Amino acid sequence: MDSEKGDVTQLLNEMAKGDSEAAEKLLPLVYSELHRLAAAYMRRERRDHTLQATALINEAYLRLCKEDAGWNNREHFIGMAANVMRHVLVDYARAHKAKQRDGAMQRVELQDDLAISTEKLEEVLSLDEALRTLERLQPRQSKVVELRYFAGLSTEQIALLLGVSERSVKRDWSLARIWLFRELGRGSNPSHDAQK
Repeated sequence: MDSEKGDVTQLLNEMAKGDSEAAEKLLPLVYSELHRLAAAYMRRERRDHTLQATALINEAYLRLCKEDAGWNNREHFIGMAANVMRHVLVDYARAHKAKQRDGAMQRVELQDDLAISTEKLEEVLSLDEALRTLERLQPRQSKVVELRYFAGLSTEQIALLLGVSERSVKRDWSLARIWLFRELGRGSNPSHDAQK
């Protein structure tokens, strides 16, 4: 496993230097973690929608490969992937909302197999708006939420990635959850996931 982590870091460095083949070699090494992230997003959706993890992974990976992020390691890359997946869903929720105003489609589709349920559109947008506000007020707390809630990283991994103690991560997580619960509770449909 340590060898694989080293391979990922090396491939990330090669990607940063412009090696296009490194991106192809990287995907098999991080796919299971990307799938875990995408599956976590899907669990927050209705059971009867057509949203599939594969489409979300593909779109996020394409966006990640275009970024010049200078990733430090595997955890940094996975953290960025969580951020990108969130933005993919938010972008499509916004597009769907705009189409609804024009009387168009009832689902947002990506590559014919990604759709966000109408019921979840407002929740996705509300959560994103709350996280953006939290990012302005408490950037580290916002990052902890993103890495824990969306990326599924452990307290130890987040502490390592952010260069803080595990105790600080736990405190940030607790405070951010309370703040998000209150913020989302102001709307008509608070997210139950913020309580977890």
